[in-house]
Amino acid sequence: MGFYKDCLGGELELMIVGDTPAAEHFSTEMKDNVMHACLSSGEFTLMASDCVGQEFNVGNNVSLSLHCTSEEETNSLFAKLSESGEVKMPLEPTFWGAIFGHFIDKYGINWLLNYQLPQA
Repeated sequence: MGFYKDCLGGELELMIVGDTPAAEHFSTEMKDNVMHACLSSGEFTLMASDCVGQEFNVGNNVSLSLHCTSEEETNSLFAKLSESGEVKMPLEPTFWGAIFGHFIDKYGINWLLNYQLPQA
């Protein structure tokens, strides 16, 4: 989440399993996991957690779709978030009237970035 904060900005709040009243219900190995993370600014809220109580499978665990407010923001975020990752579809105009791109970030998370172009 620190990486995403560096790319997106905002304030990051973390709740660690071992710091919660529910800690007694988790194994010792789970005590340092993130139960709840919230990255927010006036423009967005991104919430996440470690896999608390479930098996983690990279690749099919989640895809995040980020709708941007300008072409410049889209280009900037795509470059930052995809660094050291794998671009699946570079940013390009689409048939639905948007600039769109898809990548897998360096942590194995699928991202879909979309900027809806203004109507002529």
